[in-house]
Amino acid sequence: MKQPVKSKTDWKRVQREAAAEAPVPYDPAVDPYDPNDPKAVEAYWKKAKVRRVRGLQKTPRKVATAIRLSPEVVEFFKAEGPGWQTRVDDALQEYVKTHKVA
Repeated sequence: MKQPVKSKTDWKRVQREAAAEAPVPYDPAVDPYDPNDPKAVEAYWKKAKVRRVRGLQKTPRKVATAIRLSPEVVEFFKAEGPGWQTRVDDALQEYVKTHKVA
């Protein structure tokens, strides 16, 4: 399973700046709204559409397929939590290694 990416955010700085209640720097030529104006912030987010899009994989490592598995197999792997499909793939990889004809 993938390890979570460590944040590069300086959270201590963020906390210091939040505690100081200093105005957030704002450049009208670049920024879409004044973050120090609550009405501007509300208006911006009312019309905003938040969406997450995953980019294409640089080198696809797996092939998308549909297979039928017995309910017991699916329940077993799902019971161990998220990442169950990866664990099924790992089990099949192990099977291939042990049954490969040289």
